[in-house]
Amino acid sequence: MTREQLEHIIRACADITKQYEFVVMGSQAILGAYPNPPDEFTVSMEADVYPLNAPELRDQIDGAIGEFSDFHNVYGYYAEGIDPDLAKLPSDWLTRVNKIQNENTMGYADYCIDVLDLFLAKAVAGRHKDREFCKALLQHGYVDVDAALSKVPLIPLDERGVDTITPRSLVARTRRWAG
Repeated sequence: MTREQLEHIIRACADITKQYEFVVMGSQAILGAYPNPPDEFTVSMEADVYPLNAPELRDQIDGAIGEFSDFHNVYGYYAEGIDPDLAKLPSDWLTRVNKIQNENTMGYADYCIDVLDLFLAKAVAGRHKDREFCKALLQHGYVDVDAALSKVPLIPLDERGVDTITPRSLVARTRRWAG
């Protein structure tokens, strides 16, 4: 996905939901900080998004411009309306968002989670594709390991591993991925 395609999705989300502000959480959130990142970061054709002030409208996004929709079939990319609680993020993530608001978004605002928070959310999830994405973020210098580790205490994880990962194991995973 390109930055221009994400801007198109923002316009479409505004059209569908009649909302003004949106949040992008998935891998394509990198486009907020880096409009033209290396190709390995833009492989996904899906933007994970929800309306900031009306997250319950996410299903409208999914239905209108989600996977296998007419929008997807025509343009080759799509939006997935997501639950804001889907990703485990540091409590202060909103202070670091990267705003996209321009004539291509018709003035609508999109807040892309910062690459630091994107890294942490993917490290918590820990899937194979997340590991590869995180390693690439580290290799390209988009994420500082010490900065990431400093945010671990702000992520709502259970010390007993109820969330499948503890803060301690998240630190260990991050250090291991940093090599």
